[in-house]
Amino acid sequence: MPHPPAGPRAPGARALLASALSVTALLATAACSVQDEPRPRWFSASPATTGVSPVGERPASSGAGLTEAQAQAALITDADLGEPWRPTRGARTWRDGLLKATTQNRDCQRLLDALYTEELFGTPAGPPAAAAFDDPGTDAQLRYQVAAHPPADVDRTLAWLKSMPGKCGEFTAATTRGRVQTVQVVDMPLPPVGDTRQALRVTLTGETEEGELTYLTMDLAAVRVGEETITLTNAGLDEVYEEVTQQTAKLGAERLTEITKEGRARI
Repeated sequence: MPHPPAGPRAPGARALLASALSVTALLATAACSVQDEPRPRWFSASPATTGVSPVGERPASSGAGLTEAQAQAALITDADLGEPWRPTRGARTWRDGLLKATTQNRDCQRLLDALYTEELFGTPAGPPAAAAFDDPGTDAQLRYQVAAHPPADVDRTLAWLKSMPGKCGEFTAATTRGRVQTVQVVDMPLPPVGDTRQALRVTLTGETEEGELTYLTMDLAAVRVGEETITLTNAGLDEVYEEVTQQTAKLGAERLTEITKEGRARI
């Protein structure tokens, strides 16, 4: 199977790896950001889009989860990612063109649906928060979500994700335009953060109607920290660096852990 040519590490990968070194300083200020910083405009979790009450007023329904403001403070930002990442301008065209696809195997279809919708765990038990970022140079898009879900349900879903390389290691899927793609699914290691975690790297290879090769790489990662879960995707048609996915998951889990501790200390 053809693969895109390997090249030097992108500036975004270097910047994120460097940012991991300063995670302690970032976490020290995270709790302050809950009250002191205005919500960046690219955060998708807002009363207009989620139906939740104003920031900081509604705790998670379990009584042990984060408030909306705390969940938003747990998000990564473009400052964490560094250049060339910036707040997103909208969904990439390849999402509908390549990810919206069908296959005969039910497990593999469930995986494709999860990649497209980025909804692994169903309706959250508390106020969710999300952010998305673009790398204009490679057309990559990184999407990051924090939400409360029942731990047992999350762990079952993570176990299902872990089974995917065995059940759906390679299969074919048809796009909405009838183009056939070969899909490969492999396990991707994550740093030992959170209570449980799982990540996959999925590649979709096909051709356009003009015979031009298409090659989409998508990392899907999830980390559970107590009753909160991080869901992360990193995808693009060019080089997609697994270090970005791994270090984003690590930074996000450590930040979420710290904010969760701060929230408990205030109870």
